[in-house]
Amino acid sequence: MRLMCECHSEKIRMAFFIFVRFMKKIELIKGDITRIKADAIVNAANSSLMGGGGVDGAIHRAGGAAILEECREIIARQGSCKTGEAVITTAGNLPAKFVIHTVGPVWNNGKKNEASLLAACYKNSLTLAVTHNLSSIAFPNISTGIYGYPKDEAAEIAIATVTEFLDQNELITKVYFVCFDEENYQLYKSLIKD
Repeated sequence: MRLMCECHSEKIRMAFFIFVRFMKKIELIKGDITRIKADAIVNAANSSLMGGGGVDGAIHRAGGAAILEECREIIARQGSCKTGEAVITTAGNLPAKFVIHTVGPVWNNGKKNEASLLAACYKNSLTLAVTHNLSSIAFPNISTGIYGYPKDEAAEIAIATVTEFLDQNELITKVYFVCFDEENYQLYKSLIKD
């Protein structure tokens, strides 16, 4: 009986250690993602990669013409960027080194595989960062603006996907969740419980 209790206590200690390790790697910020100094910031892009509104437009405006030029080269090579996929460009004039562009799903009442597509945005962005030996990455609240994804569900998917990725990959040492609006910030804060 004592051996079983000691094993159970060890499992609890290990689970706590893993949780703490990830929390040190995850930071919540309320602010403008274009001002974040990280190896990469993630752009909630549209499939054309040509810029748009919200985060996408802000990143293209702040980063300058170099980002758009590389996006055009990517489109010429591969065509549009599909939902859930990610591509990488220079960050131009931004304080980050690179921009990872990912296309989030448009919310359709959860009937068009939106959850797995949104998770793919985070996973593919992180995978691309690892491929390019980047150790820090900043995410906006993908698909929660004009694409209409429910903010609470999107936050849960983002945190779960990132945490699972960090459990399997050591290269990423810092993940920033950058919330522009107070509602998203409070949702993430309640889930991260920092």
